[in-house]
Amino acid sequence: MSPIMLVIIMTVAVALLFDVINGFHDAANSIATVVSTRVLSPRVAVWWAAFFNFVAMFIFAPSVADTISKIVKIDGHDTVYVYVVLAGLIGAIIWDLITWRMGLPTSSSHALIGGVAGAGLAYKGLDVIRWSSIWKTVKFIPSAPLIGLVFGFSMMLIVYWIFRRWRPHDVDRLFRKGQLLSAALYSLGHGGNDAQKTMGIIMALLVAGGIMKPDTKLSLAHLNTLWIILSCHLAMGLGTAFGGWRIVKTMGQKITKLKPVGGFCAESAGAATLFMATHMGIPVSTTHTITGAIIGVGATSRLSGIKWGVASRIVWVWIFTIPVTGFISAGFFYLIQFARTGF
Repeated sequence: MSPIMLVIIMTVAVALLFDVINGFHDAANSIATVVSTRVLSPRVAVWWAAFFNFVAMFIFAPSVADTISKIVKIDGHDTVYVYVVLAGLIGAIIWDLITWRMGLPTSSSHALIGGVAGAGLAYKGLDVIRWSSIWKTVKFIPSAPLIGLVFGFSMMLIVYWIFRRWRPHDVDRLFRKGQLLSAALYSLGHGGNDAQKTMGIIMALLVAGGIMKPDTKLSLAHLNTLWIILSCHLAMGLGTAFGGWRIVKTMGQKITKLKPVGGFCAESAGAATLFMATHMGIPVSTTHTITGAIIGVGATSRLSGIKWGVASRIVWVWIFTIPVTGFISAGFFYLIQFARTGF
């Protein structure tokens, strides 16, 4: 086996590890509200979310994967791009672990994009980046949470009006059951959007290594790409099953207090946003989306009920994710190149 093939196999393993960490890190997105409202126990909630993360592969076309695979212009005859992908993954994993340790929800998607772009810039400069793919993502950094906020706020008002004559106890009982559906829908959206990002990275890696042609399409019907789809969704599901309790606490309790009806509206609003973005092939942050939805729901009762200090810390992490992961990944690319060539 050639040295480059060993690196490709190792990088695929790192990509799947990133998917596990992504699921681990973003478990809070899928289950924070359903746990904080005590509809499900944490143990049951993570397996509920993990299952729907996995089955998302049967529902969504791999449009997001196509966008991610084209962040960097890859020359199939230049195997150095394999190291670009590897460095990008390492940078994204490090950032995910740092923010997980701090208990802050960040975007694994933007970490991955920033990492690969940073390593690509370190290799060949500005010309190697497909700026249309970057811009497609960057413009949704503010849009995704705002759309989630508007959907969450609007849905909460509609629910308030429809059930205005109901007794609070009856509303609570109804939406405890409803949250099982909304958590499932949100987990589908999370699996559909986030697992595809790693699928796109693996495709870029295999094209760089000359194993696949640049025009190869991901499909469940093709054996040469089936393993990519299956392994990425499985890794995402396993990561979600392990859970990330520090971030669950931040998302479910520190931003605003939620009742089952609020949890249902936040998850449903987040799911609607993710379904729309995935259909359009836009890699959005599931973290940004659900945070915006939770704030939108909380704002219907009183703005003072939202802990803006926690929310502002989250926003600062969002702002720094792409440049910081780009810097980290560029550094790792230089280290890899020095180890390979001594220059």
